[in-house]
Amino acid sequence: MKAELFDLYLPYPGKGDRRVRVYVPEHDEGETFPVIYMTDGQNLFDEESSAWGCWFTREAVEAERKLSGKAAVIVGIHNDNHWRDNELTPGSIGEVISAEDMLDYTSPEGEIFDSFVMDVVKPYIEANFPVKKGRENTAFCGSSSGGLQSFFTALIHPDSFSAAGVFSPAFLLYSEDDMRRWVLSKLCDDLPYLYIYTGAGDELEQRIFQSTEAVYNMLTECYPYDLLNEVILFENSHNEKAWAEIFPDFLHTFLS
Repeated sequence: MKAELFDLYLPYPGKGDRRVRVYVPEHDEGETFPVIYMTDGQNLFDEESSAWGCWFTREAVEAERKLSGKAAVIVGIHNDNHWRDNELTPGSIGEVISAEDMLDYTSPEGEIFDSFVMDVVKPYIEANFPVKKGRENTAFCGSSSGGLQSFFTALIHPDSFSAAGVFSPAFLLYSEDDMRRWVLSKLCDDLPYLYIYTGAGDELEQRIFQSTEAVYNMLTECYPYDLLNEVILFENSHNEKAWAEIFPDFLHTFLS
């Protein structure tokens, strides 16, 4: 069967239907793939649907298949453009700190987004698409506020996700004490692999780099070291071009 990009509209709590796009690689009848759930679906597949740039995830999957023979289904969840940062910011980690150049987080709703993923999107994908089930075949990935949401969702559902792509995460929205307290409360025997990436090529990414370094250093004190991977590309800025550059390595790491 040829590769195909599917369009879905699934019910988001309190906000009507939400667009979700699903890329399925070329496959034989009965063949199944690992799956990566991702935030900001409007930026993942083509430049026409994105105002900010494209991750070119389809091309990354096809390149990986040529390289290793492995591939993944990509599930891209579109964001609510007006409330994106609230939607991808969990309130239960701690009090959200207003940061310069960041939006006013009036009502963090990351827990609602998490429920949408776990109770609506994931069951629908597993029932209707050729994906392998089980945590070892399932990952989550996002950038900026989406990177924060990826970190959150993977850590509160370690039985569902074996890996998280945590790209340029908005950790700076919380105090170090609150983040430490929250992480320590989530430690268990079967934790996900954390692929943590930042750049430092512009002012915002430099601030994100500093807060991410603080969180990473904290993680090295309490998290299994073999489940941590920190990648820093100092020249990269806070944008889709940078995340498109690093995504193929995350994809390869997860599939390996």
